[in-house]
Amino acid sequence: MRELQVPEIVRARALLRGEEGRRWVDDLPAVAASLAREWDLETIGVLTGGTDALVVSCRTRDRQEVVLKAMMPGLTPGNDQVRALLAFGGRGYVTVLRHDPDRNAILMEKLGPQLSELGLPVSAQIEAICATLRETWSASPDGGGFMTGAEKADSLATFIAGLWRDFAGVCSQRAVDVAYHFADLRREAFDPDTCVLAHGDAHAANTLAVPGDEACFKFIDPDSLFVERAYDLAIPMREWGEKLLAGNPLELGRRRCELLARLTGVDPEPIWQWGFIERVSTGLLLHQLGEPRLAREFLAVADAWAAA
Repeated sequence: MRELQVPEIVRARALLRGEEGRRWVDDLPAVAASLAREWDLETIGVLTGGTDALVVSCRTRDRQEVVLKAMMPGLTPGNDQVRALLAFGGRGYVTVLRHDPDRNAILMEKLGPQLSELGLPVSAQIEAICATLRETWSASPDGGGFMTGAEKADSLATFIAGLWRDFAGVCSQRAVDVAYHFADLRREAFDPDTCVLAHGDAHAANTLAVPGDEACFKFIDPDSLFVERAYDLAIPMREWGEKLLAGNPLELGRRRCELLARLTGVDPEPIWQWGFIERVSTGLLLHQLGEPRLAREFLAVADAWAAA
């Protein structure tokens, strides 16, 4: 088996979890080797892009290309990611071929390139993400047992508060206050009758082309939430900050929000509110992970939006 190097961002994210994360990183090579032996896999190399798992390109005995993923423990209570992938059964999501709940590992079909790698304009990427989201929303698997939208709003507010204590000043107090206010509104608006089993992190790097049909896409790495559709659309609102900073961030942000609403039929105001919360929380997380340049981009847009 090839020697597998854990990506630095995965290592950094794991070490934030203390002793449990350190043990997970230390054990990863042995866990991956054991899974490869048991599932009769030839490892090709580590795939980049993830932050919470070791993802390895592999081949089966019959030369089929597959992907092995060993996930960090504790980030998805009840192994929600695997449960969601199995619930969708390949509809709009990557197909799971095997899974090992004890080692928090799955074997998946190999998809094509990430949407982010195809050189498409942002508007076309947004259209592809929205089309894939509409497919997954229509599948409507049971959302019972997954984190709810109300719980997500609370958890994001708590997360922002914790990091703001450590990194006060990296964005405006007003941006943080607006994020808290919007989190309160989304918690109060939670209605299970309007919720779906959402992806929760539907950005262009989690949207992969279906081999043989690069106009069709599937999602990987769901966060798996029982939440209003607007939350899934908050993720495209959170992305491509450099495009927003190239002009008037507020005007360009509102245009993007209107586009997302038009493509999906979802009310724009919840999209805007969730998008704002996500931009602040992700910017603070990137600062914690030692990515100050990216953090500044996320938070500069949040400051511009909050100032209005």
